[in-house]
Amino acid sequence: MSRRSTHPGSAGTPRTVPRPLTPRARRIIRLNNAFQLLFNLLWWMPVFYAYQRQAGLSDGQIFGIQSIYYIAFCLFEIPTGLVADRIGARNCLRAGAVVMTAANLAPLLAPTYTGFLAHFLAIAAGRSLTSGAASAYLYDSLHAQGAGEHYLKAEGQARAWGLGAKVLCWPLVGPLMDLVHGAPYALSAGSAAGSLLCAQVLPGRAPAPHVAAPRRRPAALHDATAALRTLRATPWLALVMVQGVAVFTLSRLCQVNLFQPVLLNHGIGESSHGAVLAAMTVAEAVASARPQWLTSRLRPAAWVTLLSLAMAGTLAGFALGGPWTVVVLLCLFAAVCGFTYPLQRKLVNDAIPPGAPRATLLSVESIVDRAVCALAAVAAGAYLAAGRLDALLWHSALLTGVLMAVWHLAVRRSARSRARRLTAEMRFVPREGRPAAVR
Repeated sequence: MSRRSTHPGSAGTPRTVPRPLTPRARRIIRLNNAFQLLFNLLWWMPVFYAYQRQAGLSDGQIFGIQSIYYIAFCLFEIPTGLVADRIGARNCLRAGAVVMTAANLAPLLAPTYTGFLAHFLAIAAGRSLTSGAASAYLYDSLHAQGAGEHYLKAEGQARAWGLGAKVLCWPLVGPLMDLVHGAPYALSAGSAAGSLLCAQVLPGRAPAPHVAAPRRRPAALHDATAALRTLRATPWLALVMVQGVAVFTLSRLCQVNLFQPVLLNHGIGESSHGAVLAAMTVAEAVASARPQWLTSRLRPAAWVTLLSLAMAGTLAGFALGGPWTVVVLLCLFAAVCGFTYPLQRKLVNDAIPPGAPRATLLSVESIVDRAVCALAAVAAGAYLAAGRLDALLWHSALLTGVLMAVWHLAVRRSARSRARRLTAEMRFVPREGRPAAVR
């Protein structure tokens, strides 16, 4: 019999052949893949800056809208997680698809500052409605079908399909925009409408035969209180969420904030940035489709730590290598992100106790991630304004190493505390009531 880790969420993947998927489980996975692909296929992403400039917006207005969007995303995560646990994850996905469809139509109907501001606020609302609900629906639905061991692969495949679609579609946006100026937003609205159709036909999460019918959902305030109590009573869950902060922050820092500055700093012109981004997306998609490759020898928590350190080392490498080395390192960084995201998502879901408000807790994780990322973005801007890009890369790598060391010390302390608590509890159990292993 294999030994288990102290923490349930850190256990490695059992070395057994997964049970075959039922037809219902296969349908859930296929529809989830389609929903994730269409919902996140924002055709306007590569051209939104140029589109808004052509609409008459200034740089200050464009980046001001982005700042408002980022803050709004954090704020919307609070009520939308509570809504998901109250109305159900599947209904929350449907609501998010409706909001996203309307959001992508806003720039076509009102190509003004107000229209683009409404567009990004609605995008923030739509994405926050689905950020925790999508993962909660897939995790709970597969476990209800007795196919929980397929969750990690299903989560990774959905991400891989979405990334692959972007690689194929984004190069077409420029020519399509030349033919029909509003095509990027019209196609994005069409994709969001397609995700709504997928959400409409998603199967309900029928409970397994041995599971009692779910109780009536508590009020939103009760869900929030229950989420806080769960975090307080489950140190492992809080530790896993903290571990995910490094992954999310490093990913956003490299792939959003520092992607173009790093390339320009190494003499790689803007005309090549699209090709580099496509190569990075391919690398991330391939890795996202096969996260189970990494779970045979080490626990997922150990892999996430090692991959976080690899991401940090790659950032430091940007300051040392030449142009071609930087391109290779960017693709390597993207591949590491592809492996890490599904593993981290599984860790968090496994750490959430049964009966806890899952979508609310996943929204809490998302809020923490984005709040830390917002602080990191401010710091990155200060470094870049001072012309200290290399220092930023080195300091980010060192800070990540320190965070991982502190994290492991906290894990060891938590494990020792839990062992002492279990030992103390066993002392008060009558001898005849103790398990044979402790008599």
